[in-house]
Amino acid sequence: MEEPTTRLPTDFLDSTVLLEQTQYEEGFRDGYRDGVASGKEEGREVGLKHGFQVGEELGFYRGCVEVWKSAIIIDPNSFSSRVQKRIDLLSELVENYPLFQPENENVQEIMDSIRLKFRIISSNLGVKLEYEGHSHTSKQDLEDIAG
Repeated sequence: MEEPTTRLPTDFLDSTVLLEQTQYEEGFRDGYRDGVASGKEEGREVGLKHGFQVGEELGFYRGCVEVWKSAIIIDPNSFSSRVQKRIDLLSELVENYPLFQPENENVQEIMDSIRLKFRIISSNLGVKLEYEGHSHTSKQDLEDIAG
């Protein structure tokens, strides 16, 4: 029985096709390797930027809650019981935000709840407070970053 031998190109076009395929495969491997490396770095940068923005915004809301709670301690009648309850709910939302669970699919809904609760309290108090450190990140913004 004969051993299989490597097929030698019998036509000059065969060698051209083989060369093109080899170059294509080598280029794909190089591009894939470089893409993985740059994708990880770009993802890290976007993650750090977004994480900083979230932390800054949560800090703003927490600071407001602490000021309102301090006012309640000084004068328990400074706010209605309804507003005090909303402040407590906002405090709970801010404290329970899943900072260390980036894969949590509810983070955007929780942040939306925090923003809504904050606007309601601000409106009830008759003050115009708004966090201005972000560009009002929405689900679409996050999809644009990820996409």
